[in-house]
Amino acid sequence: MIRFLKALILLPVAILVVLLAVANRAPVTLSLDPFSQDAPEFATRLPLFAVIFAAVMLGVVIGGTATWLAQGKNRKSRRQLRRETRQLRYETERLKSQTPASTTLPATVSASPSPRF
Repeated sequence: MIRFLKALILLPVAILVVLLAVANRAPVTLSLDPFSQDAPEFATRLPLFAVIFAAVMLGVVIGGTATWLAQGKNRKSRRQLRRETRQLRYETERLKSQTPASTTLPATVSASPSPRF
């Protein structure tokens, strides 16, 4: 079922990506020199779709890194809680193994009648 849903979503996206690449094959100049527009030092000619795909990939990497860094506190607290849980389980099992079997029965209630008013 999951494979079908992935295919249902990824197939149209793949078709759109191919259509974008075919429609934007014209070369553009990518310049990394903001001071010289006539003869830039760092410039290259690339197809427009390559520039678009590179920008999208760079955005995904920057966004993923920012999210990962922002969630650092949550990961740290989760590791601490996991460590504490493991320690408490170990201690619980140790205490269960130390208690004698006769003390595990429920307490008995005396059969004295309740007072009436």
